[in-house]
Amino acid sequence: VQLQASGGGLVQSGGSLRLSCAAAGSVFGIGGGGWYRQAPGKEREVVATITGDGNTKYGDSVKGRFTISRDNAKNTLYLQMNNLNAADTAVYYCNADLRVLRFSEYTRNYWGQGTQVTVSS
Repeated sequence: VQLQASGGGLVQSGGSLRLSCAAAGSVFGIGGGGWYRQAPGKEREVVATITGDGNTKYGDSVKGRFTISRDNAKNTLYLQMNNLNAADTAVYYCNADLRVLRFSEYTRNYWGQGTQVTVSS
């Protein structure tokens, strides 16, 4: 079981990217999760989180520009990033609680491998 993050890349300031975080392996559902990022020389910070019910929260620096969403049928989280700027340059990590037992609400927490987002000014 693992989370696979994708969608990062190089984009110009003002551009957009969409990150995906897909659960792979023997997974029977996805619970709450979120996106985090870490820039060089800085601590990892919360970008956005989403509960199993779809309630969302955002870091102050991305409010109004980023949108977190989920597709329960695909066991996937997304992060739509608009109006990107140089301060958004970082490695983005996804995190989620995954249901790994059939017929059980038991979840285990997983981190994705990270995907690089670079915004050129």
